[in-house]
Amino acid sequence: MAEAMGLRERKKIQTAKRIYRIAVALFVERGFDNVSVQEVADAAEVSKMTVFNYFGSKEDLVFRPMEEHFGDAARAVRERRSGESAVDAVRRQFLEMVETRDPAVGLHAEPFAGQVRRLVMETPVLMERAVLGAQKGTRDLAALLAEETGDPMLAVIAAATLSAARNALIEEHHDRIAAGESPDAVAGDAAERARHAFALIEDGLSGYAVKA
Repeated sequence: MAEAMGLRERKKIQTAKRIYRIAVALFVERGFDNVSVQEVADAAEVSKMTVFNYFGSKEDLVFRPMEEHFGDAARAVRERRSGESAVDAVRRQFLEMVETRDPAVGLHAEPFAGQVRRLVMETPVLMERAVLGAQKGTRDLAALLAEETGDPMLAVIAAATLSAARNALIEEHHDRIAAGESPDAVAGDAAERARHAFALIEDGLSGYAVKA
């Protein structure tokens, strides 16, 4: 039974990935507003209902696989080690993502991640969803810090600063690759750039929200 369940789950994951990639390819080729969910379903050889079972809305066809990353900074702080400050936790997580070339920080060699980013930036409804998702991630981080420290105002400042550093680094990765640099070249100094970025805010946040 366990093996059968495992097989079913793997098939579900494979189906979701196939629908996702087909949807993005169609959106990139023809524009998000010019492709219907039914057309995505037909291209993926599934029913429209199946698409909605895996993805709750048309926008989810783009955002569902990446949505969890809006909460990366909050997750880093929530799971940080004893004696580790908020800035140390966010920096450590980001450096780990750089090391593994995580697509979420714009360093994956596959062009697909860049296509998704361009699609979002060129489509107002998707760009709005991205902005709202990023804002929610920052609010969640601020709420977590406020709960721990008891100072909501400083928590908002800290969350906004940490989020801004991460976003600026990720944008730089994307922009350099879009300008013609290879992912390897960008990744080569990405860790050092990240250390410089977090060093800029470390003095102000040094000693803030250190876990007991």
